[in-house]
Amino acid sequence: MQLKRVVITGVGAVSGLGTDVPSLIEGIEQGKSAVRYMEGWNQYNGLRCLVGAPAELKNEKAIPRRSRRSMGRMSIFAVQAVQQALVDADIPREMLPSGRLGCIIGSTMGSAQSLNEAFETLLPEKDLTQLKSMKFFQCVSHSAAMNVAHYLGIAGYVMATSAACASSLQALGTGYDLIRLGAQDVVICGGAEELHPMVTGSFDVLFATSSHYNHSPHQTPRPFDDKRDGLVCGEGSGILILEEYERALQREAKIYAEIVGYNTCGNGIHVSQSYMEAMISCIKEALNNAAVEPHDIDYINAHATATIQGDKEEAGAIREIFGNSVPVSSLKGYIGHALGASGAIELIIALMMMKKGRLYPTLNLKNVGAECNGIFHVTKPLKRDINILVKNCFAFGGINAALVCKKVNNT
Repeated sequence: MQLKRVVITGVGAVSGLGTDVPSLIEGIEQGKSAVRYMEGWNQYNGLRCLVGAPAELKNEKAIPRRSRRSMGRMSIFAVQAVQQALVDADIPREMLPSGRLGCIIGSTMGSAQSLNEAFETLLPEKDLTQLKSMKFFQCVSHSAAMNVAHYLGIAGYVMATSAACASSLQALGTGYDLIRLGAQDVVICGGAEELHPMVTGSFDVLFATSSHYNHSPHQTPRPFDDKRDGLVCGEGSGILILEEYERALQREAKIYAEIVGYNTCGNGIHVSQSYMEAMISCIKEALNNAAVEPHDIDYINAHATATIQGDKEEAGAIREIFGNSVPVSSLKGYIGHALGASGAIELIIALMMMKKGRLYPTLNLKNVGAECNGIFHVTKPLKRDINILVKNCFAFGGINAALVCKKVNNT
């Protein structure tokens, strides 16, 4: 069986830097940070990290209430990003219920705000009759995928990947496999997440969050920096339209890039600590799958969340495979760590770099940490042709994912 080629023909995003892709890219090119002090978070006893990178919930009532009532904040972000991506890809509406178009959207969990509201309603009197019927659909882990598919009438594959920070890259990898195996012609892929003290708190209790910059929020997170002290949670949604290559050519679609390699694996060692050897294995297998060598790569979009251990291990993996010859940057200084949405949002930004021939630097990287040396850190904007790029995602739970994208030159 000859595998089909898979290309990216549309993108959409909601992030802390704006409600669409142009505003996201403009903010990054201006060196803006979406991180700010979160009012009211200081009421949570023991919460050390009081900063986040919130996105604006805007025009949500454009979604009819009949559909919107089952959506939490993250599902609304997902619907808005999907609508952008479908327009960008010029996918005809009659394609949606055809059965040949699928939807895979990942997240860490369901709507954190809705879960919190459910607990607050239920626990005082333990009275289930006080819960609204639609609250369940806001809280389930496949909430974003389910709500998008229901709203658009999608009749193809509907799936939800849930692997924390690797969720949306796993969604893209799964969509890639479905198309190249011929099961679907088009797949809406990506992730969605929402910011809430409960989400930040789950990382805070593991001492993985930034807590030294609560009163200077734009100085954190600091990926690869010697003064990094942890991640900063963000929110939003990133969506990419994956399409079978010949179909895209036939309809003269705009093509951002071709997905040529993907791998995901577990480290089998520790539930919360990053592990360099597993990262190396994951990236190497993605390169093998793409039939490319390390010297063929023009840019690496790092996961790099600014945790002490995670950045050290990822830098070590990159150093082992690529040495110091391939430019590397992390985007979390601009938009925080959007967890289940991070891989997709950051891949969209990397594709814009590929399109523009420009590398965006790691924000807040002033002095590279000693354990993160030996790789080519991008610390200022660079003009650079990108023919092939690698996107990394490394999640809690020891779950690793890497995707390889290549510029398509005949469009």
